[in-house]
Amino acid sequence: MTGAELKSPEDLLKERFGRVEKAIELGEPDRVPLIIFTCGDILRKYAKGYELYFNYDRAREVSVRFATEYPVDVFLAALAAEGFIFALAFSDYPDIAPSVRFWTGPMHDALGDKYTRWPGRELPEDSIFQFIGGQFMEAKEYCKLSDDPITFLNEVILPRSCLNLEKPNSEKANVALIRLGVEVSRYLKFLGDSAADLAKVGVPSLPLTFAYAPLDFIGDFLRYPTGALLDVRRHPDDVKRACEALVEPILKVALSLKPAGAKYAFIPLHLNEYLSPKLYNEFYWPTLKKIIVALYEQGIKSLVFFEGWHDPHLETILELPRGWGIAYFEKTDVRKAKKILGGHTCIMGGVPPSLLLEATPDKIKGYIKDILSEVKPGGGFILSPGVADIPMPVPPENLRALIDAVEEYGRY
Repeated sequence: MTGAELKSPEDLLKERFGRVEKAIELGEPDRVPLIIFTCGDILRKYAKGYELYFNYDRAREVSVRFATEYPVDVFLAALAAEGFIFALAFSDYPDIAPSVRFWTGPMHDALGDKYTRWPGRELPEDSIFQFIGGQFMEAKEYCKLSDDPITFLNEVILPRSCLNLEKPNSEKANVALIRLGVEVSRYLKFLGDSAADLAKVGVPSLPLTFAYAPLDFIGDFLRYPTGALLDVRRHPDDVKRACEALVEPILKVALSLKPAGAKYAFIPLHLNEYLSPKLYNEFYWPTLKKIIVALYEQGIKSLVFFEGWHDPHLETILELPRGWGIAYFEKTDVRKAKKILGGHTCIMGGVPPSLLLEATPDKIKGYIKDILSEVKPGGGFILSPGVADIPMPVPPENLRALIDAVEEYGRY
C-alpha cells in the first residue's frame, strides 16, 4: 500500500499484524485492516491448479508473487481441502492431529480419500480442488459414534472413506499410512517455508489453530449435509448425543497448537443457514458455543466463518463473551451485523465477489468508501472478500482499486 515500499519487511510485519490485532480487540487501529484468503482460485492467474496443489515450490512462488503485487495486511493461501476428520481421528496425538487438518493433493494420492477431487486426478489440470463430502455412516450407527468417536472414526469411517485403507493392517493400508507420513512431513515444511517467504515481503501469517461445529462434522464427513438435516428431525436425541460426544476431541485438536503459539481458531460453518432459529438453537449452537467459550477461556479467540446467510442467528452471537473473536460473514450485510454486534464482536467481510468481478475500479472505490463510512466508526472491523477466495477472472485493476480504496477511506 502507499508508502509500504519505504518500510522494511520487519516494520511492515509489525505494523500489519498490530493493525489486525487492534481490530480483533475491538479497537481502532490506524486503518481498517484488509485480509485476503484463498484456496487457490485467484492464484490460477499464475499457475495451473495442478501445480498449486501438487508442486509445493511452485505454490510458494506464486503465493509470494501475489502478496507482492497485491500487498494486504494478511494473505492466507490455504492450498488444501477440508480434512478435519483426519485431525479428529488422531486427536489423542497432538503432535500429529494438526498436521492432517487440511488435506493436500499428495495426501489424497496416498490414501485415496473419497471426500475430495483434485486437478490432474479426477478433475482437469487447470481447475481447483473440490470437497464433495460423503455418507459413510448409517443412522443406526449414531450410538457407536457417541460411545467412542475416535475408535469409530479410525476403525469404521476411515476404511469406508479411503480406498487405500479399506483393509486395515493389509500391506496396502500400511504402505498408504507410511506414504501419508512422508507427505505430512513435506507439507509441514512447505507451510513453514511459505510463512517465511511471506514474512520476507512484510506479510504476516495468522497464528491459527482449528476447530469445527459438531453438527457440521456429521454433515460434512459422515452423513452428507442432507442426511444431517433429516436426522435432526428423525433422530433428534441421537444427533444431540453425538454432537456432545464430539466436543471434547474437537477441543483437543484445537488446543494441540496452543503450545506452538496459536492465538486464533478457524471454524468454518456450513449448515448454519439451512436451519431455522429453533433447530439452530437446539442442535447447532449449544455445542458450537461450548467450543468457542472453552477456547476463549484457554486464551484462544475464534475466527468463525459464518457461511451463507446468518441473519436469523445474529443475536445468538451476543451470548458469547465480549471480545471472543472474529465473526467473518459471507452473505450477511456487515452493516447490519455491526449495528447488532458492534462493541462486542469484531466483524469481518463486506466485499462481495460480484463487485470485484463485475464493477469498474471507480465503482469499487465508491462502494468501499460508502461501506467504511458506516462500519469503520468505533473500530472492531476487518475488510475482506465475503468468501474464502477471490475468483480467478477478477481484473488486476479491480484488486488494486480495492487496496487503494482501503488505504484512502479506511484511515481513522
